[in-house]
Amino acid sequence: MTDHDLSIVVEGLRKKYGAKQALDGLDLAVRTGTVHAVLGPNGAGKTTAVRILATLLRPDKGRVEVAGLDARARSREVRSRIGLLGQHAAVDEKLSGRQNLEMFGRLYRLGARGARARAQELLDRFGLADTGTKAVEQYSGGMRRRLDLAASLIAAPGVLFLDEPTTGLDPRGRTEVWNSVRSLVDGGTTVLLTTQYLEEADQLADRISVIDHGKVIADGTADELKASTGGDRIDVVLRDPAQLARAALLVPGDPVIDADRRMVSAAVGDRIIALTETVRALSDNGIDAEDIAIRRPTLDEVFLHLTKEHAA
Repeated sequence: MTDHDLSIVVEGLRKKYGAKQALDGLDLAVRTGTVHAVLGPNGAGKTTAVRILATLLRPDKGRVEVAGLDARARSREVRSRIGLLGQHAAVDEKLSGRQNLEMFGRLYRLGARGARARAQELLDRFGLADTGTKAVEQYSGGMRRRLDLAASLIAAPGVLFLDEPTTGLDPRGRTEVWNSVRSLVDGGTTVLLTTQYLEEADQLADRISVIDHGKVIADGTADELKASTGGDRIDVVLRDPAQLARAALLVPGDPVIDADRRMVSAAVGDRIIALTETVRALSDNGIDAEDIAIRRPTLDEVFLHLTKEHAA
């Protein structure tokens, strides 16, 4: 993969706030026309990275290219090619959705007629045409976030930064935003997404970078990251929690006991052999299982495993 295939290239990015090293040699490569998610705990450097990529903050050191341009030397040109949806609403709640979008259009110097046309196009695109004349303060959380997303696209950017775009939304609101993001990527937009919702990254991202203490500690597709924790897992839920310790001796691999869920869980190699042997061993030893299942690890488990391993 060459730089021509990439919309974002970051190499050795460093940023320090006083004694705190926010970014410590961050590397990222985001393929054009994809969603690339950046996961990390609070304070890992996600928002700092987005602010640097969006030219709102200067790095101390490192290479930063966005849309084929040096983001440090050609920041004005970069800003004309990107959109940014931050963690907090950028729209005016007293204005209608249409008025907000027309205002942004005028700020981008589209002219009165161009701003009206672009506002209508975006209201239609994000399913907000019927509410375009309603004050934003009357919108649901999901509708407000979709309007925020529409506002970030006024200038039809090729690269869009989404910094925790669904924080505080209910499941329906998150789904509305996810569908909008998918539509954008289908149209060729490149999206860099930071999120603390593991499910969000699993749903949307073509590739995921996990960062901690300002650097990437793992990178790959969701399936590749899940495989890195040991592949499939077997979960055994017992009727009698008093049998958990005995059951753990019979489950292959390195089982973990979850007393609250009456469950023994372990990473396994061959899923069929592991399932067959576990069922037989439990039956031979008179242990009554309520449920036995083979599953892929969740991104939550991957995230906890990677950050715990990095801390160690």
